[in-house]
Amino acid sequence: MPGSRQLLPERTGPMLLTRAELEQWEEKTLAPYAMKSRYSRGRVFPEEEPRYRTVFQRDRDRIIHTTAFRRLEYKTQVFVITEGDYYRTRLTHEIEVNQIGRSIGQALQVNLDLLEAIILAHDLGHPPFGHAGEYTLRDLMEPYGGFEHNRHSLRIVEELEDRYPRFRGLNLTYEVREGLVKHETDYDIVDATGYDPDLSATLEAQIASIADELAYSTHDLDDGLRSGMITFEQVSGLTAWKRAVQRIARKYTGLKGDLLRHAVVRELIGYYIADCLHATDRKLRRLGINSVDDVRHAERGLCFLSPEAQEEFDELKAFLLKSLYRHYRVMRMQEKARIIVTDLFNAYMATPELLP
Repeated sequence: MPGSRQLLPERTGPMLLTRAELEQWEEKTLAPYAMKSRYSRGRVFPEEEPRYRTVFQRDRDRIIHTTAFRRLEYKTQVFVITEGDYYRTRLTHEIEVNQIGRSIGQALQVNLDLLEAIILAHDLGHPPFGHAGEYTLRDLMEPYGGFEHNRHSLRIVEELEDRYPRFRGLNLTYEVREGLVKHETDYDIVDATGYDPDLSATLEAQIASIADELAYSTHDLDDGLRSGMITFEQVSGLTAWKRAVQRIARKYTGLKGDLLRHAVVRELIGYYIADCLHATDRKLRRLGINSVDDVRHAERGLCFLSPEAQEEFDELKAFLLKSLYRHYRVMRMQEKARIIVTDLFNAYMATPELLP
């Protein structure tokens, strides 16, 4: 397996890896601060675990097969689905976050199965129409306890996905559920009640959070340029853009249009991943992080960008907020979304029988 420091035991019988052998492989190859499957705090309802998968692999697989996961195909972040089929949806976003997260996680030698399970479930609770849909629903739900998408993601995997005869929900492991409620980006309100709120999340969960931020900012830049809502002239003054173009110029010259856009977005993703890896590795070494317990009791934010990279990344996010997220076309879409969500909410409140 990639990143292995030791081979699996020699075999004389069938070439089938059992869960016990996979757990043994984790012990031998993952970093000491990685969350090992055999040490999971388990599930609310005890189950016999599968013979050929770890507990986190089972969690990931359960998430992929949910109705909520399939519905991500029709949910968007910035653009509504009618704007075109080449803009990101929540589902394509999950896949891109997963790629970035796995790139970071593999180099840091954490548990990729746990990381992937958290990433694939982290957006399940988002309503339609991107952030506009959530803000509207949050206001409408205020008299009834409010709405927060991370908590709704937890509600989906704990209650709403009704697929098993012995329990409601997916009965995921503690670590995956904890990763959902402790997911932390600019758009998240962290409420970790019931999940050791005073302790930091696993490093796998922290990687999921930063991978999410890197994915949506770089890909919103891509979609914004593709849509024409932001222009090459506008982005040319950004520090992140200028530095990326300078690095690209060492390999290619004269790139324009789509080729330049693709090259810069690709360069930014690679640059931020590499920067995150080096900054995180330095901090882990400086703090002497050698166990999951060390991670949980360390200061928050073990996985992060260097100050220089964070400064240019913050400039990029501020630019996107001003020039893309507040673009009149986006604002119009958001107003339409607000009206639709409000009308549906009021109709369902007045006549609950309309609910599917």
